[in-house]
Amino acid sequence: MAAMDGSKINQATLVLLVLALVVGTYGQTCPNQLANLNVCAPFVVPGSTDLMPNSDCCGAIQSIDRDCLCNTIQVATRLPTQCNLPVTCGN
Repeated sequence: MAAMDGSKINQATLVLLVLALVVGTYGQTCPNQLANLNVCAPFVVPGSTDLMPNSDCCGAIQSIDRDCLCNTIQVATRLPTQCNLPVTCGN
């Protein structure tokens, strides 16, 4: 994998921040499961040439408890609004 530029590092840091928020909210089991998602980093950073997650990433996602995964996604989608950051996503 090529070296990441500053914006990609910032985006990866945001993912880790979300994980840290979940650690404080949902106990130890969920954060431990989410920590395994590091293998998915190459597939979620915008601009990555790795378009399809590998079996390690898919396995990590499949091993996460459904409530843990859903709660993490909910927290992540609320962050921009709670930080007064207008976000418009689309193709």
